[in-house]
Amino acid sequence: MSQRLKVPPTKSALLGLKRQVDFLQQGHDMLERKRDLLTRLVYERLHQYREMRRETRETLDRAYRWLGIAHLRMGQTLLRQAGMALEPGLDLSILPRSHIGVEYPSVKASTRPLQPVGLMWTDPSFDEARRQLLDLASLLARQGEAETALWRLLAEQRKTQKRVNALKYNVIPRYRETIRFIQGALEEEERNGLFQVKLLRAQQEKSRRKG
Repeated sequence: MSQRLKVPPTKSALLGLKRQVDFLQQGHDMLERKRDLLTRLVYERLHQYREMRRETRETLDRAYRWLGIAHLRMGQTLLRQAGMALEPGLDLSILPRSHIGVEYPSVKASTRPLQPVGLMWTDPSFDEARRQLLDLASLLARQGEAETALWRLLAEQRKTQKRVNALKYNVIPRYRETIRFIQGALEEEERNGLFQVKLLRAQQEKSRRKG
């Protein structure tokens, strides 16, 4: 049984507790709606994240296959020299985003046109490997956003669930038990008062009859 609050058993305290428990119940209902919404978003994000991971894995396999072909055709030295001459081929933009009070980074990634390479003895597989690696980098950036958002939404969902449970099983029951106790105490006090009034009237009636 929940422990009662330490408040005096008065009518003013009773009215205050009733107002507070109504407010707590409203807060509990709002948190329940937030929890349900977060749960739905977590499942939606989880499905999207799994699809993105599958796509990233396939792109990773293609990129490393083409990189292996370029390595075989060009050799390690020429491949390294060609790579050192290249500028970054990916534009990244990271902005803060918020959803249901949960903040996470919003990542936008776009690939630049392939930069021409002026070295001799390059192979077409080198350009294809570059394209595949750029696509992979773009997917990894988006996957990073999806993973961060998923974990933060999940953490907020768990925190909200704990608050719902605390209100439902601890805070609100303590208030209601205290309300029942005060109501019982006030009713008992009222019964005692009525009994004293009846006893006083009976004594007065008895005195009048003797007189």
